[in-house]
Amino acid sequence: MAPVGSVDIELALIQWLQAKAGSGVVVRDELDNSLLNELPTIQVQRLPAGADDGFRLDRAFVDVDVYAASRAEAIALAATVRGWLLSELPGATTGGAVVGRVTTTSPPAIRPYENTALRRAGATYQIYSHPA
Repeated sequence: MAPVGSVDIELALIQWLQAKAGSGVVVRDELDNSLLNELPTIQVQRLPAGADDGFRLDRAFVDVDVYAASRAEAIALAATVRGWLLSELPGATTGGAVVGRVTTTSPPAIRPYENTALRRAGATYQIYSHPA
């Protein structure tokens, strides 16, 4: 059960990133079999780490992976996403959450992926938020 006053940080980030990225980019939580037809794709997943105060404040660790047709495209979009998260997300309200602080835990880097027809770059962020 979610803590009293908590919000779904994945959903909040997906909504916010989709608005930033525009219609040419797919932002989602789970991948499906049509991934090659939906490039570039940004995947947002909360990790089983972090903490909350049981009342309002949530400190989530979130992986953000970018899938693109080339290594250069994946790295470039991952760097753009990092810029958005660090400079524009703090103070924003999205999906019922107010974001207070964002830090990079692991900066964007190429991550392995089974399908050699695309490239994956990912980063991990720590995001502090509370309900709006």
